[in-house]
Amino acid sequence: MAEIRYSREADLSVEEFIEVLKLSTLGERRPIDDPDRIRTMLKNASLIITARIKGKLVGVARSITDWTYCTYLSDLAVDQAMQKKGIGKELIRQTKLAAPTALLILLSAPAAVKYYPHIGMTQHPSAHILDDIKDLE
Repeated sequence: MAEIRYSREADLSVEEFIEVLKLSTLGERRPIDDPDRIRTMLKNASLIITARIKGKLVGVARSITDWTYCTYLSDLAVDQAMQKKGIGKELIRQTKLAAPTALLILLSAPAAVKYYPHIGMTQHPSAHILDDIKDLE
């Protein structure tokens, strides 16, 4: 297999990001039909780590971080054809190395719930989300 190159990319294109989201199945839970929203997601990310083979994007980790206390890894996407090769784990490692004192936090996609403990992450039982302001009582 060709060398996988990991790097920070502040200017990842909307088209490449959408394509890897689709190829990873994460696109099922992301607004891939709304390029303006995707563009804003990329623009406002604090940290984007990519994995490329011969220039082709095969994985991405998109995070929001304060660089010292917490890093929220919002999107971890690896092309399904490239999964089980350590790319996701390395994207997580690169993300953690970028802000080593920060706690790395993510919400798992349903299909990946068992993956994260397998690579050494601890499952936390008390995450909470608010999707619609109308739900706030």
